[in-house]
Amino acid sequence: MDNFGSEFRNRRYMAHVSLLGTTQLHKRNPITVACWSMACPGFGHLLLHKYLHGYALILWEFFINQKIHLNVAIVYTCNGQFREAREVLDPKFMLLYIPVYLFAIYDSYRTAVDMNKIYLLAQREKGRFHAFSIGALEINYLDKRKPWIAVVWSMGIPSLGQLYLHRMILAVFIFLSTIVIVWQSNLILAIHYLILGDVAASSFVLDKQWLLYFPSYYFFAIYDAYTNTVENNKLFDDVQRQYLIENYQPVGHLITIGDK
Repeated sequence: MDNFGSEFRNRRYMAHVSLLGTTQLHKRNPITVACWSMACPGFGHLLLHKYLHGYALILWEFFINQKIHLNVAIVYTCNGQFREAREVLDPKFMLLYIPVYLFAIYDSYRTAVDMNKIYLLAQREKGRFHAFSIGALEINYLDKRKPWIAVVWSMGIPSLGQLYLHRMILAVFIFLSTIVIVWQSNLILAIHYLILGDVAASSFVLDKQWLLYFPSYYFFAIYDAYTNTVENNKLFDDVQRQYLIENYQPVGHLITIGDK
């Protein structure tokens, strides 16, 4: 299904509905986006639906963090073991980490500001698009979904909230990343020992270097699923409003549907 056929040829579009997901423009808080990039480089870009940037930065974060043992150093620092933190860090790769980390924060903030401007222009231009896409393997369409359901599924397993929203590629990426993190950190085994009351064994089996990836991934998946469900619902309302106004508005009478 071509979202941008001749009848929908505009300079800017509010969204793109494809078999693999729905990508849309909406207003975002640049500070919030930058803060997610601080939590993990790439998360801010994923919030902006700039997936290639986001995936590249996240994979770089995995690679360089493992090389310099940054997460272990953070654990030592939080415990006041500053000497051990200095010893575990690998200075050979440290200078490679800092520029990319700062770039991720800067670029996500700058892009959020620019995309907010583009959103306002696209909204004024009323760039139309197909709200339904069907193919041999999948069907995707705009509809209303419940944000709290997306949150609950994301709390169960990160990526299920994205799957609920039919954001297939992001859901697969988060799911595979979560499997790797849980597997390498021995998180499930540690929880098993903790349930049995063996706190010492639970702490011993945990790999702290891998474990520190999990909180940011977990809460990002919840936040991303919730906010995108809310914005997806707003987009659905806008599309329905515009369709009714263009096709069912009596001559000389202005129909108003909801609040903008």
